[in-house]
Amino acid sequence: MDHSFINLQRACATLAVSVASTFAVAPAAQANEVSAGQGIAAHGTAQGVAACIGCHGAKGEGNAAAGFPRLAGLSAAYLSTQLTAFADGTRPNPIMQPMAKLLTASERAAVASYFAGLPSPALAKASGSGYVTPSDVGAWIATRGRWDQALPACVQCHGPGGIGVAPTFPPLAGQPAAYIASQLHDWKDGKRPPGPMALMPVVASKLSDADITAVADYYAGVGVGVGVAVGVNGAGKSANGSKP
Repeated sequence: MDHSFINLQRACATLAVSVASTFAVAPAAQANEVSAGQGIAAHGTAQGVAACIGCHGAKGEGNAAAGFPRLAGLSAAYLSTQLTAFADGTRPNPIMQPMAKLLTASERAAVASYFAGLPSPALAKASGSGYVTPSDVGAWIATRGRWDQALPACVQCHGPGGIGVAPTFPPLAGQPAAYIASQLHDWKDGKRPPGPMALMPVVASKLSDADITAVADYYAGVGVGVGVAVGVNGAGKSANGSKP
């Protein structure tokens, strides 16, 4: 009897079981992470972290009146990166910094996974967004840019209609105007990390205050159609779980 062959068979069988177990455990581990994130989002933590839903809404839809952004449907990688930036102080914010610092790395990942899995709210599409002229300042900058000023269109990075390009470029559509404007001003004033390829400080520097207001108002009024969830890995799915 060829014992080496038998040993090889056993090794292959063991490997097969190991791989199968890994794939079986992964969804369970992810489910546990999401569940932990949901708990923090809804109730906060014993260490003093406030419930996320108090500012960002019960479904992560944000609060336009207060300028708190939507979290639902943003990619987990993006959300986790921002929470880490708040925690280590590279993205200053009087509300988010103390909260993020009280979260462990695994808790930040859990919160990010939870909100990434929520469907984006369905929003009405802004009227007249299909045809714009330079006088429609917000729509023009968003969809065409100003190439004579080396200002690219927002859609080149943030996707058509501002739906976002996960995991790096977040959705802009439906975010509160006050939030979008505040972030553009922060980049313009050097108060927010430059982000991927240091693009945003350069872009913001080319915008006047009136431009910023116009772009913010435009994206606040542009919806994402049906409810869409970007998901943990940035793969979109509709609110009923199907692919868009």
